[in-house]
Amino acid sequence: MPAFSRIRLAVLAGLLAAALPSQADGPKDNHPDNVRPVPPQGVAIPEKDLAELKDGLTKLRKEIDALPAALRGRPGLLELIPDVEIFHKAVRYAVEYNEFFKVNEIASGKELLKQGLQRAAELKAGKPSWTTATGLVVRGYRSKIDGSVQPYGLVVPESYRPGDSIGHRLDLWWHGRGETLSEVNFIVNAQRNPGQFTPRDAIVLHPYGRYCNANKFAGEVDTFEAIDHAKKHYRIDENRMVARGFSMGGAACWQFAVHYPTFWAAAAPGAGFSETPEFLKVFQNEPTKPEWWEERLWHWYNATDYALNISNLPTVAYSGENDSQKQAADVMARELKKVGIELTHIIGKGAKHHYTPEAKDEINRRIDAIASHAGWYPWGRAWIGFTTWTLRYNVSDIVRVEGLERHWIRSKILIIKSDASIGLDNATIKTTNISRFAFVFPPVAVTLGKQADLAIEIDSQKLIVPVPSNSDRSLELHFEKVDGKWRNRTEPIPAFVKKPGLQGPIDDAFMDKFLMVRPTGTPLNDTVGKWAAGEMKHAISHWRSQYRGDAPVKDDTAIKDADIASSHLILWGDPKSNAVLAKIADKLPVKWTSKGLVVGDKTYNPETHVPVLIYPNPLNPEKYVVLNSGFTFREYDYLNNARQVPKLPDYAVVDVTTPPSSRWPGKIVCAGFFGEKWELLPNDGK
Repeated sequence: MPAFSRIRLAVLAGLLAAALPSQADGPKDNHPDNVRPVPPQGVAIPEKDLAELKDGLTKLRKEIDALPAALRGRPGLLELIPDVEIFHKAVRYAVEYNEFFKVNEIASGKELLKQGLQRAAELKAGKPSWTTATGLVVRGYRSKIDGSVQPYGLVVPESYRPGDSIGHRLDLWWHGRGETLSEVNFIVNAQRNPGQFTPRDAIVLHPYGRYCNANKFAGEVDTFEAIDHAKKHYRIDENRMVARGFSMGGAACWQFAVHYPTFWAAAAPGAGFSETPEFLKVFQNEPTKPEWWEERLWHWYNATDYALNISNLPTVAYSGENDSQKQAADVMARELKKVGIELTHIIGKGAKHHYTPEAKDEINRRIDAIASHAGWYPWGRAWIGFTTWTLRYNVSDIVRVEGLERHWIRSKILIIKSDASIGLDNATIKTTNISRFAFVFPPVAVTLGKQADLAIEIDSQKLIVPVPSNSDRSLELHFEKVDGKWRNRTEPIPAFVKKPGLQGPIDDAFMDKFLMVRPTGTPLNDTVGKWAAGEMKHAISHWRSQYRGDAPVKDDTAIKDADIASSHLILWGDPKSNAVLAKIADKLPVKWTSKGLVVGDKTYNPETHVPVLIYPNPLNPEKYVVLNSGFTFREYDYLNNARQVPKLPDYAVVDVTTPPSSRWPGKIVCAGFFGEKWELLPNDGK
């Protein structure tokens, strides 16, 4: 343990618990017509304090705005500006949106403004002390998704030396549920509390996760953006990255483990939830009655559906003996057993929702042992298995799944080799529901030789594949199924097919750079126009409250080629009111004019019905267009993180005469998935 004694750890853990009160979710939150606000309303700020905070914000903003000119020509310092901006954003949000939840947080806000001014002064002088500091450090990066600055916390060991050639182990720690976990509270706690685990000589990274969403969607991307930022500024051993978390953070750990099994050296989830339907019945006592597409979309974040992937990742789970959230590991153990894996499950004797000292010692012993041997294992095995339900999650070590026969149906690839050598000679591959895949070996992974061909068997079909001798000893082999037969693929994947990063559903567009496009024209009719305006306002407001960023917005008439090239476009309004939508309306699978809204063989009244959908942008098929939707879960789902899953598929038709509610944007009269070529399917793509 670095500079933190057990006594200090216990004291700081108590401070953290006291600082982060969280309204317990439970059966009382099962009433969609009576939904409490998340985040809750804050306390009133006395006028004197408010004036002081606003004055501090003005001063800090002025210093931040002056930094680009002061640091011109020094890119290494320019990229540190988000480390200053996080303090301004934290206090601005708290003041502007009434997010000081306790009176003492107002003083914390003032202190953060002072810290921001101190960092601005150090940066302007070219002497940023925090970049070489050890102990508890808060950092910030600018997100590719919406341009917002996002904070994350670090525990930097005393043994760390800037510029040292030694790569440090990196442990991720995802935090638990905290409905009052504003940026102010997160930054304050990141500078007070090292967390549950501080392995010797390891750097521990605490993602903010964009608030309280169990690190899903943009919260999921936050983890990787924080890691990428940390890797730029600290020497990290990429073979020794460990996934850890407890409660809501344990749920995050489960989904990161199964979705990215070979990204980590080990995983140690504690409590939390690992799927949606069974957890809601046990923990929430909620009778789930999903629409068919909702049930299918549970496969996005149900870790139980990806249990096979734990075969690629050493995992040690923890639960308190008397914790209702032990259910998460129990259902994972059940599913793992189905694929021949026994879950290593440490139980805290007599414990409820907390770690016992004995269990922590045992977990540390096991995880430390695994991490010390990391780097040797991923491909050197005689049997490898990987499963997915969507191309959003398509990578396991050298395996890249590049196409499915049908989304949201289990897909699987098994590689069976004659021995545990690092190679593909005489490998047998078995696939289920896969139409394209690749093997990607990084540089120095392949031994150069005279043999020009590779013998391989895919689904009982024998192939002889030419193998190029690349000078960096890398190798990529791509395969596709055509008319039921496998062949070596040498051409690019066609534009209008579902492929990794362009596979839907609607929520997928909000995991990369997006731009809200506001209509400036006259709508088809007042009913549709008012609904679209209201839903756009809702989407912008709730992006801010749930994903902690200011959604970028442009008028339709201001959209440039650069916007089309760089961003998913979220188009609001209709083909008459939105100039961008008018350009592409005839190229979409749903036809929308003043005469009717046509979806396949169904026609809806355009004066009362609106389509929401996701589709490759006809103006740039490498990006999406989304019609009339933000992220699709709503206020009712904020009350329990297991509910925060996609509520709508690739497309839907909304009857807007039914007002939006805490669950839906109106009455959903039609919904479904496009096919793998983004075509409309009969029976709504069931």
